[in-house]
Order: sequence, then structure tokens, then C-alpha cells
Amino acid sequence: MTDKNKRKRPLVADKRYSGKAKPKPKASAQAKPAARKAAPARRKATRAKRPRRGGIVGFFAALARWFWRLIWTITWRVSLVAFLVLALAVGYIYTTIPPLEALLDGRARGSVTMLDREGDVFAWRGDQFGGVVSAESVSKHLKNAVIATEDRRFYRHFGVSPRGIASAVRINLSEGRGPLSGHGGSTITQQTAKLLCLGEPYDASSGMTEKEYEADCRRSSLSRKAKEALFAVAMELKYSKNDILSIYLNRAYMGGGAFGAEAAAQRFFGKPSAALSASEGAMLAGLLTAPTTLSPTNNLDRSQSRAATVIRLMEEQGYLSAAEADEAIANPAQLSEAAEAEAGGYFADWVMSSGPEFFTRNTTEDVIIKTTLDQRIQRAAEDGLKWIFENKVKDTSKAQAAIVVMSSDGAVRALVGGRKTKVAGAFNRATQAMRQTGSAFKPFIYAAALDLGYSPDDIIVDEPYCLNIPGSGEWCPKNYTKNFKGPVSLTDALKDSLNIPAVKVSESVGRETVSTVATQFGIKSDLAAGPALALGASEGTLLEMTGAYAGILNGGSSVTPYGLVDLRLLGETEPLMGTGGGINERVIQEDAARQLVYMMEKVISEGTGQRAQFGGRQLAGKTGTTSANKDAWFVGFSADYVAGVWMGYDDNTPLTGVTGGGLPAEIWRETMSRVHEGMPLTELPMLAPAPPSNFTQVQPEPQPQPQQPQQPQGGNRGGGAENVIDRVLRDIFGGGSSGSGSAAPAPGFLDR
Repeated sequence: MTDKNKRKRPLVADKRYSGKAKPKPKASAQAKPAARKAAPARRKATRAKRPRRGGIVGFFAALARWFWRLIWTITWRVSLVAFLVLALAVGYIYTTIPPLEALLDGRARGSVTMLDREGDVFAWRGDQFGGVVSAESVSKHLKNAVIATEDRRFYRHFGVSPRGIASAVRINLSEGRGPLSGHGGSTITQQTAKLLCLGEPYDASSGMTEKEYEADCRRSSLSRKAKEALFAVAMELKYSKNDILSIYLNRAYMGGGAFGAEAAAQRFFGKPSAALSASEGAMLAGLLTAPTTLSPTNNLDRSQSRAATVIRLMEEQGYLSAAEADEAIANPAQLSEAAEAEAGGYFADWVMSSGPEFFTRNTTEDVIIKTTLDQRIQRAAEDGLKWIFENKVKDTSKAQAAIVVMSSDGAVRALVGGRKTKVAGAFNRATQAMRQTGSAFKPFIYAAALDLGYSPDDIIVDEPYCLNIPGSGEWCPKNYTKNFKGPVSLTDALKDSLNIPAVKVSESVGRETVSTVATQFGIKSDLAAGPALALGASEGTLLEMTGAYAGILNGGSSVTPYGLVDLRLLGETEPLMGTGGGINERVIQEDAARQLVYMMEKVISEGTGQRAQFGGRQLAGKTGTTSANKDAWFVGFSADYVAGVWMGYDDNTPLTGVTGGGLPAEIWRETMSRVHEGMPLTELPMLAPAPPSNFTQVQPEPQPQPQQPQQPQGGNRGGGAENVIDRVLRDIFGGGSSGSGSAAPAPGFLDR
């Protein structure tokens, strides 16, 4: 055997460490680094050799890893493409956004500001724009209130707030609405983008009106929201934060026809937006949520309540201290005197409808209109009407009333078109309601007679009287009292509003003459052709009737009622147009007009209009109550003003226990007494008739003859022997005339 095959005998040291790990031999200094380097290599080799998990689990694990790598690859590539597309879209929008100055006034139409006779603002119409403001120029309280209410992170986001959108969606879903219904989560930048209609100007060829187009701009949908977000980001790149806020403060609608902060501040508080207090700024910011509903001119209490919520938000966000917030809540914003008064709503509507359409209802310019309105007289009319309905009319009554007060040249000083005085755009009963005039028409009959030479003292017989109307049969008018007074003067006939004498005088002077006089005085509606013309069977408006009476007061010249004095563009000094009314041509002689004033004075001092008396003044007027008491009138004047009152139901329901000499005369008194407070007593321009040497009864023409004015012997009218004989024969046998026209009046037409 060789030595290699020989078994080595164990050493003593080996026995010493039997069953234990042998101590590692000490390496030399040079060998240590090599050992350290070799160890990681062995571990790496061990890991590399570790076998992968096999079987079905390993297969699915590998498949999941592959699928995840695929998704990741697709996602980052699609995201990159989407980012590039969005960047291009934002870049394109950026290039299309106009300069800042072009975006500050975005109204669809212009505004109309109305001044009273003293030059004070009393009404606004159209889209008001008070002028350009900036985020730096408005009151800090308004700026802070808008940010606190609309977008508290305005200065920290890039145009879109994902947190705000997520919060809005969560709230909407929790309240049972759709994700985009209700809370929008829009930033101020997004709201501004919406106000700009995403930069798409209105196109008239689209088939939509401008109003419909604006409504379409503000609809919410996923596609619209996406475009809005892109536009908002582009705006953030184009403008500074304060520029965006400036656009918003200039274009936002804040109720009451006011667009922008300056218009709203002037409209509601009568001050510039730079001078707003914390409570006023909070009120305007609160309007942005629902400008029409929360408008302080619609409901001041609700507007103040919303402002208090805004103030608390401002306190929470550090814009107000606790003491400042408490003070603002304790002293809520109040409307200015002009906004509180809301004076002349009906008057303003009338001026808007009577002016040129391209400078009023459809103006694209900012227009200033000076008017004839006297706010003191307007308040007198409103207060007089209110006092009567509160004290003498049942609360459940639906009766309506209207008032017109004007000067003798036709300048309208006050106009009330219904019981609700603080309204705009409502049905105007003073200018739009065509109503039967009743006995209020009778002064025009006597005006025609006096102009032909009749005297207020001429006698006419109040007696049973019938006319044969061709094609309609016999018509027999009756007095309101159904009694007859026998021979009466023309003055007494008017004073007591007797119907039969009025018909006789109308037939005597001729219906055509009466119609001509009434028309020339300003009654523009079609007048009745038959004998019922004398009883006010024709219709007219209160404005027409009051204007016609103004012609009697001014000495017999017709007037055109007017409210517009001049119209000019904002910033211009020269008016584009002047007044469209005033005194026109003479209708009757001045002496005839003054005699008629004398007769009408007796109506108030001694006759059916005695309830209109006040203050020991000389007053003249006429009552009127139409068939079945559907309309009640009182129109009259002092030496200074003419006023007309109408009362009735919109649906022609008969008035119960109301005649022209009742509630309408009392409304007239309450109005005119307030109008004349502090004014000196002035005598009426009336002429009492000289006592004639004898009297002759006024009789209508015989039926077979054409109508010719017949004049009594007394006075300066002449006549001749033939006229005297005819009159005597008619006195004995009576007479009548078919007159001109064949239209028959309603049977039993009564008037007073």
C-alpha cells in the first residue's frame, strides 16, 4: 500500500474539538480583504441559483407581472399624449383670449338711468354698468367677501381646484342630486370663464336670442365643464390673479339690473364700490349665489341674513376680527334712499314705452333720461292711495285704482298704475287700461256748447226723454237717481251729473262737434257714434282723461302728456332728443274754457264731487260712474295741478257701493291735499257768466233735420224769428233727433 492509502491517525487537537466547530485558522493580514470580497459573490451566486416558484401559482404571478408592466407602459404613454394634447389646447385658447380691457364690460344691452325734475336718480332700467373697477380699486371688504364666499383658495390654485370639485360632487350626491347638479365646485376663474361664454361670441345666425345664448353658456355638462377647465387654465397663464378677479367683479350680475360691483354699489347703496363697508361688501358678495332672489330691493331681510353668513365666513378665514364681524352683523347694510323708495316704477315703465325703442327698451348704449317726475308728488299719490285702501276698503277687496298727477302743460308729475306701487314691468292701469269714462266725459259736451256761445246759465229741461235710433228702436236715457228735476241751468245739470240734459245738449250741438272737441283735447280712442256718446259710453285711459282736463285748466289748448324732458348718452352734454309733449293748438276759446272751469267748480263746491274738498281751496272736477258700476272716476284740478283717479276691477266686476263721488273723490282729495301742503292758495282761472236779460230752454234738433247747433235766445248767439217759433213749438210738443250715426247705446245706461 502506498502512503496515500494509509489512513491518517487523528491528532490530539482533533480529539479536543470533537463535535464542535473547529476554530478558523487566523488569516494573515494580506488574506483578510480577499476573504471579505469573496463572501458577497458567494451570496449572489446562491440567490441566482435559487429556483423560481413553479406550478400554477408561478404562472399567474408571472402573468400579473407582465400585465402590470403592460398597463404601466400604456398609461405613461397615453398620459404623455394626453398632456401634450391638453397643452396644445390650452396654448391655442391662450392665443385666442382677447386683452383684459376687452373683457371688462360684457353686457348684452345698455342701461337707462332716469332723473327726476330736480336731476336726482329715481329709477334704473336695462343692464346697469357703473364703470370699470379693478381688484385693487374696490373696497377690500368686497374683495375679501367675494373670495371668502366663492373661492377661498383663489390665490393658491392654477384655475381648477380638484379638491373643490370632489367636495362639491360628494355634497351633491349626499343630497340626492346628480354629481353636477347644485354645488359646482367652480373656482372664481372657472366662473369667469363661464361669464365669458368660454370666449365664444354671440352669433345672430345661430337661431338663438342673445338671452337664450347666455343661458346656454351657463348650462352644466361634463363636456362643458372640461372646456371650462381648459379655458380657466389658459386664463391663469394669460392674466394675473387680480386681473381675473377684476373681470369677475365687472361682469358678474348682482341683481336689480346691476352688472358689476360699481353698478351694484350705486344701485343699492348710492356710493362707489371703493367706499363699501364690511356689511355692504358682504351683502354684494352674498348676491352672487342668487342675485334675483337675494336682491335687497326684493327682500332686504333675506339679503341681510345672507350677508351675515358671508361675514362669518370672512371671520373664519381671517379677513375680519371677531369684533369687526360682530359690529358688521349688528349694523347690517341698508338701502340708499333712492333704492328704498323705488319711486315711480309705473312712471319709469311708461317713459320707457313712450321713448324711442333703440334708446330705451333695446338700447345698446348707456342712456340718461331726464323726466318730469316730482318724487314728492309721487309719494303723495302713493300715500294717498294707500291711506284710503287701508282705512276705507276691506282687506279682502281685489279692487284696483290708478292715479295721474300733471301740470296744466301736460308734464306728468306722478303716476300710479295700481295698488302695488313698488313694482316694475307690471300692468299699468293708468296708461294701458281702456275703460268706459262715464260722466267724466260730460265736460267735453259742455265745452263744445260753450264754445258755440251757450251760457252756463242757459236752461234745459230735465224730463223723460226718448230718441228713436234707426235700426235699434227707441232709446230712453235715465238719470242715475231715476228722478227728474225739470228746468235746470247747464251749470246745475253738470253739477248734479244729470244724464238727460247732457244728451239733449249733445244732440243740440251735434255729436260730431262733441267728438271733435273730445278728440282734439286728447281722447284718442274711438268714440261712440250714437247718442250714448254723451253718457261716456266710449273708452279711454286715465292718462288721456287727465291730459284732456289739463287742456280745460290751461285755457282751452290741448296738451300731449309727457314724461321725457331730454335724452342723452352717458358722458355727453348735448341731448339727442327733447320733450315729446306739451301744449298744442287751441281747442275752444279761452272764455269758454274759463266758463267751463266755473261750472266744474260747482261740481266740487255744491255737487256730486263734494268729498274732494280740502283746505278751503278753489277746486274743479267731475265725477263719473259707468254702467253697472264697473268703473268709477274722479278727475279734477286746482290752479296748480290736474289729477285723475280711476277705480274698478281688472275683470270688470261691478263695484259695490262705489261711485265716482265716493272713494275715487276721496283718493283724489288725499292725494291732492298732500300735493298742496305748504303751497299758497291760488284762485282758479274761472269766469262766472253775466246774468242774461232772459233765458231760453236748450232743446235738441228735431229728428228729421240734420244736426245744427241751436242756440238759446239769451246771450250773444242771435237766432232769428224762425228759431224762436221753432223753440216755442218744441217747448209745447217736445222733440228729439236721431242725430248722426245709428249705434244704439246699451239699454238702461245709467251714469253719474
